[in-house]
Amino acid sequence: MNKQIPTSLASLAGALRSGALPLDRFIDLLEARFAEREAEVLAFVPEAGRFARLRREAEALLTRYADRAQRPPLFGVPVGVKDIFQVTGFVTRAGSSLPDGLLQGPEGPAVTALREAGALILGKSVTTEFAYFAPGPTRNPHAPGHTPGGSSSGSAAAVGAGLCHLALGTQTIGSVNRPAAFCGVAGYKPSYNRIDKRGVIPVSDAADHVGIFTPRVTDLALAAKILCREWQAPATERRPVLGIPLGPYLERASSEGRDHFEMTCQRLADAGFTVRKIAAMPDFADIYERHNLLVAAEAAAVHAAWYGEYGERYHEKTAALIERGQGVAPEELQAARQGQLQLRQELTQLMDENDIDLWVSPAAVGAAPPGLESTGDPVMNLPWTHAGLPTVSIPAGTNQAGLP
Repeated sequence: MNKQIPTSLASLAGALRSGALPLDRFIDLLEARFAEREAEVLAFVPEAGRFARLRREAEALLTRYADRAQRPPLFGVPVGVKDIFQVTGFVTRAGSSLPDGLLQGPEGPAVTALREAGALILGKSVTTEFAYFAPGPTRNPHAPGHTPGGSSSGSAAAVGAGLCHLALGTQTIGSVNRPAAFCGVAGYKPSYNRIDKRGVIPVSDAADHVGIFTPRVTDLALAAKILCREWQAPATERRPVLGIPLGPYLERASSEGRDHFEMTCQRLADAGFTVRKIAAMPDFADIYERHNLLVAAEAAAVHAAWYGEYGERYHEKTAALIERGQGVAPEELQAARQGQLQLRQELTQLMDENDIDLWVSPAAVGAAPPGLESTGDPVMNLPWTHAGLPTVSIPAGTNQAGLP
């Protein structure tokens, strides 16, 4: 990143609010950074006149907040917004080939909250088609021949490439935590419905979560305070007790992923954390099938009218999801929804019984795989999303090839 641009969200926001980094100067630096990286990473939906628009909006901010003491917490901070969020002034395409305007709707509270906090919308970030598995053009900022993950591909890659310090994404299976891991950034998916989902094109209402990306874990709280309902700062600095969920779930990680995870857990133990191994989710195969059935059934309902009219425009991966969902019986769907609550209760009960504060697990099966045809396997995120529990991806080093 340009050395004149602070590397953390908190330091950038502070510099812009105080005027230590003048907003007009920052826009110039950001444009240079964009010219340097975006053509390779392809994190954003193309926009003609992007920086002319940003300069107009920056000038309006400067006029509105001439008194630096009155500047809001994200004054002038550029934000990437996954292209399934409705954003006033932007077309919503959701990574699809459906007709322009078909998917439009009013801006949702999450985007509006960021605007009211002083953020500038850098642009729509690339999503896989309808936030499922059909990839867009985005590349991993650390290795362009590798996937950035999905479905919040552009948001994770934009932060990983230093194009922005904050981006919005969503997670229905593993679409925040996995791309955050692949791109070497922090990703936070709060508890189910903790961030308002209105103004977001759904995949599965029972499983969709809004999440955020920042360069560092310590940056997440600044954005969470603005976006999360009833946000509270941590009440204690006590080190949390960590639990490793042993069993068929953890066995889904690759050998490389497991080796790195075990090394990371040992580093935590060596640093003074209590780490406990706990048998968990013996029925993981059933959890896996239940979640995917739920997502398919609810996606089929969301897309019933659009797919009926424009089915030939859908990618085959999305079409297969919808067609699978069309065959799910109502009683199967109801059982899958009930299973979400059951899993949440089982996992939290295990936490109580073993006196742990947090589960620790791999955020992906391994590092980002080569190629752009797949966004990688989201299986390591699936149970936490199914249960609606909050998750944070913490960067934990690289593999031998230098990938996060």
